[in-house]
Amino acid sequence: MDAVPTPPVTLVIFGATGDLTRRLLVPAIINLTRSRLVGEDLHILGIGIEPGDDEFLRGRLDQFLSHLSGEEPPVKDETWESLRRRISYTSGDFTKDDIFVEIGKRLGPHANAAFYLAVPPSFFGTIVEKLAAHGLTNESDGVFRRVAIEKPFGTDLASAQALNAQILAQVGEGQVYRLDHFLGKETVQNLMTARFANMMIESLWNSRYIDHVQITAAEIVDVGSRGKFYDATGALRDMVPNHLFQLLAMIAMEPPNSFDAEAIRNEKSKVLKALRVYTPDEAKTHGVRGAYAAGPLNGAQLPAYRDTKDVSPDSRTETFVALKLYADTWRWAGVPFYLRTGKALTARDTEIVITFQPVPFAQFRETDVKRRLPPNRLVIQVQPDEGMSMEISIKSPGLSVDTVPVSLDFRYSDKFDIAKTTGYESLLYDLFIGDQTLFQRADGIEAGWAAVQPFLDIWAKDESVPDAYAPGSMGPASADELIQRDRRQWHELGVILHGNDK
Repeated sequence: MDAVPTPPVTLVIFGATGDLTRRLLVPAIINLTRSRLVGEDLHILGIGIEPGDDEFLRGRLDQFLSHLSGEEPPVKDETWESLRRRISYTSGDFTKDDIFVEIGKRLGPHANAAFYLAVPPSFFGTIVEKLAAHGLTNESDGVFRRVAIEKPFGTDLASAQALNAQILAQVGEGQVYRLDHFLGKETVQNLMTARFANMMIESLWNSRYIDHVQITAAEIVDVGSRGKFYDATGALRDMVPNHLFQLLAMIAMEPPNSFDAEAIRNEKSKVLKALRVYTPDEAKTHGVRGAYAAGPLNGAQLPAYRDTKDVSPDSRTETFVALKLYADTWRWAGVPFYLRTGKALTARDTEIVITFQPVPFAQFRETDVKRRLPPNRLVIQVQPDEGMSMEISIKSPGLSVDTVPVSLDFRYSDKFDIAKTTGYESLLYDLFIGDQTLFQRADGIEAGWAAVQPFLDIWAKDESVPDAYAPGSMGPASADELIQRDRRQWHELGVILHGNDK
């Protein structure tokens, strides 16, 4: 079905002078405008703490877009010039009433509005309460008022439950759009299509044919200047209950009875609620954490995580985590899901690797494979090179029957022009039209935190430091041991669709 233009809407961005607005939100709006999915009836109202007028914010965005284009003064792009005129700005304290009175005056009672909270999590609940107190979330006569909230949504199960209760006391679940920008990736959105539109895939999508699943979100960059934030957060909180669990849910969900948003979110929530909640002893053996040591990375000498600016010298925060989890459902009984994420690793690589069961017969025992054939694998590359690869075995040329592994590859960039998208286009579009399919629901958020809470609890009590790993490696040795105990091994980071590219 073709996408239709969005209705008239004002996008109110709290934190409009921040990096997220410049780097992702406004470029995504520009792309939607060029695609004619938003029109002249879209307006942006930026809210920030810095003093300034409309031209202040427009100038800030001019500078950033000029940097992107590499030209100074900024390129006079017609799309940007049109959007620029519809950008306004007001400054104030997010915790005070004045700013919300001003927003009310600018919107009026009959304007559609989407409030985007690109602010630190400590402001989430307060802003929603202030919006509701000033009547800015009231919906009537066909007018919609929606709230988009960036992650992290809570820091543990108790805080996520409290934040959900605080927000849902003011607005309905249908007005809340909890974002996970991973779900804006084309490959992630294509997971459901690949599964449910291809019988040869879906018929094998169960414990009878799948041996295990690996989900990886690896970063080559270090913590950098985000030491204060990261030391209070860590790799598990930053990535697992949101990004990695959303990928897991899309892989493991049952076929929905329709592609209606609630039908899909129901199935995803069922998966997250089925994640096995470990005892403390089980958590100790099913999770490892690491922190990068000092060493060379990207041609420079990287200090150890503990020596990073704004990081406590006795920090026990992890920059790497690996978990072994189970989804206790009929389809996935006994199939382990191995998750890992970390910083300062060997490659930027977000991928899902489905490893199928080995061939259950021995006709090929006389070949060079010796003991057994390599398993078939489906590699779903989320970033940087979005695509899919199916690894199979074939006969090599010659008179003898020898097998060799080959890969059937598909890359989105080979067939579609997706290079200039930010990943936020689909999320903003769905926010404007009211489609919650790609957004997280309260029960799913809380189920995700429940699954990782045992790890948070035991690590909070553990006085030892995370296992050290060298910058540019695949993580600590303990992560290899976690999966090798099961006679399995991690998929090599940076191997793009079975190629040798790094």
